[in-house]
Amino acid sequence: MEQDLKMRAREIREQTALCIGSIGIGHIGGCLSLAEILANLYFKHMRVDSQNPQMQGRDRLVVSKGHAGPAVYAALALKGYFPLEELLTLNQSNTNLPSHCDMNKTPGIDMTAGSLGQGFSCAVGIALASRLKGDNATIYAIVGDGESQEGQIWEAAMYAGSQKLRNLIAFTDYNDMQIDGHVHEVNNISPLEDKWRAFNWHVISVDGHDAHQIDQAIQEAKTQEKPTMIIARTIKGKGVSFVEAKGPGCHNMPFSQDDAQKAIEELRREK
Repeated sequence: MEQDLKMRAREIREQTALCIGSIGIGHIGGCLSLAEILANLYFKHMRVDSQNPQMQGRDRLVVSKGHAGPAVYAALALKGYFPLEELLTLNQSNTNLPSHCDMNKTPGIDMTAGSLGQGFSCAVGIALASRLKGDNATIYAIVGDGESQEGQIWEAAMYAGSQKLRNLIAFTDYNDMQIDGHVHEVNNISPLEDKWRAFNWHVISVDGHDAHQIDQAIQEAKTQEKPTMIIARTIKGKGVSFVEAKGPGCHNMPFSQDDAQKAIEELRREK
């Protein structure tokens, strides 16, 4: 299973590269850092049906760091929600794949992404509604480390902790980079683990590129009586050296079709 998840993560990176390469610019760095998390969710843990996207009682994923939409689209296409060829329509006229996820356009998207911080509040609300309904769904959310500077994140965290929303499992994509520079220099969020514990969350720290660690963390989270935050230490642009080398500059950068092919060649050389 671990090798299968590693392969899926590579496929997500490849398809993300093709997706962003089709439009020539995009948030490639923060998309590539999520591949192992998305592989685990869509190909092992989430109870979803690509042929019935509105299935009652399905697990939900809210990607609050909405600029990672292309990586989510790649995972959805690989899961069978829509043809892979549709990835090449990113941000084009009449596309179903806008740069930030839109639940009214794309099959498999459970919450529209917008201003940073808002998606996480929605995830908390969805988790509460699921508990009230008793549908046994697990609600997953992904927030960014730069996004974690938003006050709205902590208002939602306080409520989820106070309500002991055990059906809520969240991830922080902690690559220490945001659009303006390094997170620890712009507005330091450390010590992040202590902050989440203070809000009455169970906290697990993992290597965000180790599929096995992520798998084990999700399994542990499902046994808790409170919400869980999985803090994933990641590398922005992971797997593509010329993207990684840009540092904070890869948050949103030109990325051509030629760049996509170079990225895929590099990803396929990796053992």
